Amino acid sequence: MHFRIAVFLVTMSVAVVASTAHGTEPRELRFGSVAAYIPAEMHRRLDPLANYLSETLKMPVSTQLSPNLSKAVEEISAGNVDLAYLTPVAYIRAHDQGRVRLVAKTITYGQPYFQLVIVVRADSGIATVEDLKGKSFAFGDKAALLQRAVVMGAGLPLDQLQEYKFLNHYENVVRGVLSGDFDAGIVLDSTAMNWQEKGLRVIHTSPELPPYSIVVSSRVDDELFDRIQKALLALDVNRPDHRLIIKTLSEGCDGYTPASDSDYNVVRKLIKPFEKEIN
Repeated sequence: MHFRIAVFLVTMSVAVVASTAHGTEPRELRFGSVAAYIPAEMHRRLDPLANYLSETLKMPVSTQLSPNLSKAVEEISAGNVDLAYLTPVAYIRAHDQGRVRLVAKTITYGQPYFQLVIVVRADSGIATVEDLKGKSFAFGDKAALLQRAVVMGAGLPLDQLQEYKFLNHYENVVRGVLSGDFDAGIVLDSTAMNWQEKGLRVIHTSPELPPYSIVVSSRVDDELFDRIQKALLALDVNRPDHRLIIKTLSEGCDGYTPASDSDYNVVRKLIKPFEKEIN
């Protein structure tokens, strides 16, 4: 009897591996992400969504973080992860490199866009972007070209700064500004909002930008794409269990809405001066 059970289990395992090898839906979805925050914080934010997708899709979904934006783009473009949570620039790069498809984009504070903001300490004498000439400035990920594009678009060429550094994560930027290590920095609007009562002040806000998106690699077929999209769009911020999933990702997030590639043309225009760095 035990021998027959063992044979049955081995046969079933081979069948699962075979179906994956022939291009049908994978037995485990790998969910990648840009490291916008330190790894422990990213896991805290993403794992509830991964668990929800696992339960809804009836297949395991594991979170697989990348150390930086470039690596996240590489992983989804090569199909090493099946879906990913990407910044606008990361999506554009992945779209160009690996034929990824947009599943949905986040809704932020009730709007299908977000903004980047330049922040200083609340007690700083700096009032405008013009005042930042000759000052020190903190950026996040070096590969996040949109941050530099917004600063330059605000009328501040980087060579007019005394110095600028890349601190990888938005939380590091905030702490660098509040500690006085930097005169100013650039962060997400939602990050700034969370820290305003702790001594942060906004002096410049970018144009409305298409938000973070969830994309799938070319390995995901149409049927699975539709199931993932349906699951994301079904999340309802008015349901307590769904609200926890949505708000854990970002306090400003209110859910998901369909997205199209043309939504990201405004970002393409902003980062055009940096095309050599993208290619």
